[in-house]
Amino acid sequence: MLMAFRRKIRSGESGTRADEARPSISASTMNDLTRQASGLGKHAAELNGLIEDLAGDSAQRSESIVGLAGRIDGVVGANLEITRATDASRAHVAEAREAVAKVGEGVAGVMATLRQVAAAANEITQIALQTRLVAFNASVEAKRAGEAGKGFSVVADAVRDLAAKVEESSKQIMGTVGQLDKRVGELNQEIHEDEQGNESPFQRALTQTEQSVGAIASAARENQASCAEVATAMRAMASEMTEMARDLGAARQTTLSFLGVSESLVELTADSGFETDDTPFINAVTAAAQEISELFEDAVRTGAISVEDLFDEQYAPMAGTNPQQYMTRFLSLTDRLLPDVQERMLQLSPKVVFCAAVDRNGYLPTHNLKFSKPQGGDPVWNAANSRNRRIFNDRTGLAAGRNQRRFLLQTYRRDMGAGNYALMKDLSAPIRVEGRHWGGLRLAYQF
Repeated sequence: MLMAFRRKIRSGESGTRADEARPSISASTMNDLTRQASGLGKHAAELNGLIEDLAGDSAQRSESIVGLAGRIDGVVGANLEITRATDASRAHVAEAREAVAKVGEGVAGVMATLRQVAAAANEITQIALQTRLVAFNASVEAKRAGEAGKGFSVVADAVRDLAAKVEESSKQIMGTVGQLDKRVGELNQEIHEDEQGNESPFQRALTQTEQSVGAIASAARENQASCAEVATAMRAMASEMTEMARDLGAARQTTLSFLGVSESLVELTADSGFETDDTPFINAVTAAAQEISELFEDAVRTGAISVEDLFDEQYAPMAGTNPQQYMTRFLSLTDRLLPDVQERMLQLSPKVVFCAAVDRNGYLPTHNLKFSKPQGGDPVWNAANSRNRRIFNDRTGLAAGRNQRRFLLQTYRRDMGAGNYALMKDLSAPIRVEGRHWGGLRLAYQF
């Protein structure tokens, strides 16, 4: 279609007098066509930019959602661990109850044994008392017997003393047993229910612990189920957003096709010989690109720079810059030669936004003075005001650097920094040095 259009234009240019008698395309018609094509390109560039932003945002959100879903999976795992821990705690409480029950049985046995000991000690005390009485009576009888009863008296006294000691020991045993019985009784009260069937303090503590652990386990299970549900929903959302990003990518390709058609139409009409709104800019940028080509060739010829250094593509990152800036071996040359040409082009029209040369990779060494301010601490400000020494390898920048036709007219959305964009035309012409393509001179101007 475009080739047919080009042939139609050419036939209108080179017709004979007989041809001139037939209707031909007028300059005003061509200008109207150019404006319409430019308008189409403007809308396509704006739509493409919006789709690109939306696609990028969708992809970023999808990635964030997937990351968040992973964190929620971690929460699910933590809740599962809590559930397992609480289940183990409840099992330990049950074991404690069993142990307490066994302790209670043991305490009851101890109390029974202590009472047996007390009874035995009491019996011993009674026997010792009786023994003392018998020994006392024997001692009295021995004294009455006189000399014949001296030996028996000694035995009786020893038995009496021994009985007294046994009685005293038995009383001490009974006292100790009484204290133990009291303490064991208190322990028994702490372990067992009282007569009204109320739980003991120890049992009550175990019950409260069991209830608290059960509440924790229940909450953990609810959290686990809720988080798992949320994670599933978020993954579904991320999948949908990823699919949306793919659809947006396809839509972007369609808008790029429309943009390409509009740019081709504008280029064809501008290259047809008819005067259009873009003609003054085309003439100016092609002349300026030729001037820069000659300046570069003179620099090589005079030894100011070698061809190898002029075509240096070893971009060295400049430390501490954001956005990233780069150094090359031809920077001193471009800083010296380009400003005169580029600053002069800014005076071409109030519509002109910038004019700057880029190499084949979109590297912009020397920008206009207003866009070559030293970087500060704010990346947003830097992006808008420190645009020199940066690589612009986007669709427009790379195409401008690699175009080798007489000129290339593109429509694009320029990032002005801080989330601000401007729709404009990007006109470029190739820069050659000794027949070798170096890059292109870009001229951006508003509609």
